[in-house]
Amino acid sequence: MDTSKHNHPESNTGHSDLSRWEQDRVPEASTSASSTLQVRSRAGSSDLEDSHHPNGPIPVWLRESSKSFHWKWVPYPVRHFARAVARWTEGPDPPQMQKITPFFPTVQEAPVSFIARYLPRPIHKTALLAFFLFCWILTFSLVLRHSASAGNIKGYGRPQPIWCGANYWSSGNSCGLNGNRCRPFDNASLAFRCPANCKAVHVLAPHAVGTQEINYKPFVVGGPAEGGPAQSISDYIYRGDSFVCQAAIHAGVVSNQKGGCGVVKLAGTHTNFTSSIRNGIKSISFDASFPKSFSFVSGLSSDCIRDLRWPLLAVTVIFTTILSLCTASTAVFFPTVFTLLFFHVGLVSDPPRTDNDYASLSSLIIGRFLPAAFVAAVFYRYTIKLQQRDLHAYFERTILWLGGAWVGSLNNYTFDFIPIQRLTPSDLAAQPGARLALVIVVVLLLSIALGQIYYLRLEGRLPKYLGIYAIFITFLIVCVITPSLNLRIHHYFLALLLLPGTRLQTRPSLLYQGILVGLFINGTARWGFDSILQTTAVLRGDGPLNSLLPNITAVASTASNITFSWTLPPFSKGFDGISVLVNDVERHR
Repeated sequence: MDTSKHNHPESNTGHSDLSRWEQDRVPEASTSASSTLQVRSRAGSSDLEDSHHPNGPIPVWLRESSKSFHWKWVPYPVRHFARAVARWTEGPDPPQMQKITPFFPTVQEAPVSFIARYLPRPIHKTALLAFFLFCWILTFSLVLRHSASAGNIKGYGRPQPIWCGANYWSSGNSCGLNGNRCRPFDNASLAFRCPANCKAVHVLAPHAVGTQEINYKPFVVGGPAEGGPAQSISDYIYRGDSFVCQAAIHAGVVSNQKGGCGVVKLAGTHTNFTSSIRNGIKSISFDASFPKSFSFVSGLSSDCIRDLRWPLLAVTVIFTTILSLCTASTAVFFPTVFTLLFFHVGLVSDPPRTDNDYASLSSLIIGRFLPAAFVAAVFYRYTIKLQQRDLHAYFERTILWLGGAWVGSLNNYTFDFIPIQRLTPSDLAAQPGARLALVIVVVLLLSIALGQIYYLRLEGRLPKYLGIYAIFITFLIVCVITPSLNLRIHHYFLALLLLPGTRLQTRPSLLYQGILVGLFINGTARWGFDSILQTTAVLRGDGPLNSLLPNITAVASTASNITFSWTLPPFSKGFDGISVLVNDVERHR
């Protein structure tokens, strides 16, 4: 029906008022030269659905009246609400792309402009970057080498580096019956060197000390009595399974801030270990005997080198700050900063547990760096490069992004106050204040997420990112319901989950992205890519959590004997024997 060639004058005269009223009330029947009847809905209609239909937009009432519409079973108010939500997530048209306008742009761009003016060729800039990295490697290596030299203690020789959790008693029942595998009990000494920040090391599984169960605390048993008479350091007696470096801090032999050297001397069997608070560490009391104890030698003369992690931190902070202020290319800025932070964390600020052999430690860190660098390349391609494209606010990038990266990388200092170690029900119950801290963290993350959702919607990217995070949530649900395995959210995994939502070029996103990259660096450099699904046995470690204990009955003790009986546990559940511990020492198996 070609109506374009049959226009009647009366249609625009006698019925003009009616035509105008119909245009406001019903869809308009328009005509075209293609002899096709087109139906166009009223402009601004909230029921408009398919604006890209080849013949123009189709109103919802017409489309949903079709036999091919499969959602008629959903009530109309629900469908209407869903369409409104879908339209809202698409954001404004046109999208409002976010871009940081620098404060004082001339000042922020001055270092980059200076280099571009005097070193205009790429080869000159490459040579400058190579010289810059050479200076950092040389400075870092010299300070690290000086820090690694253990010095000398007169009469005892060169101290042996030990880690913060080193002790004289193996975990569980590894020392065997009567502790014979952990001999000698006395007449032995060791010159040692402790790193800094040993006070932050806690036992991460329930550890029995008599009737007490110690968890998520420093582990020092004994020491001088609280308010007792003045004693020499050599008179401070600690139980043999105490952490030596923490006991040395408690006794005042070394400093928590800088570490230090000392000599520990085995003292054999000791009875009645007292509790006291000294130098920020509260020791644990134990009112029975233990076959192995130790004390510290006083009055030593040494040239011990203290832990130089703080001077090394200043070195790397200065170099990364200069790099951030003077580099316009994100392809140069991010890989370089990532590499410097990774090796600083792995070798200095939070190294993995080793015997402080820097050759072995360097080998371990290089092995962890290669897969971490691959993941960082994915970060760069899909988030960091997009966020920092055409970003000229170099001072703001240094403060927000680089500052956030340092905060995340130094997680063992910056977030150490949060009483959350592992997100399992038993661990949250065992850590004082952990549940409240978890609620605060969740509320904070939700508020940050709402802010990011707002800006993603303005850029028209919200539907895509909702789909991405729907996949993430589905994956987490599958992990949670997987039988015989427990989900653990490691630092690096948290960064993997949250980094995609920081691709916006806003000041909050700069800060969030920097912190998450830092957490990824800290997690992979310190722990590696540990599995996010772990068995209960791995989570338990050497603790007695959920292990079956016999029912002890009819206890009778004399001056030389203890007699008792017990009800045997069901061996069908995988238990094949019983170990009897008396005063925390295995006496029968």
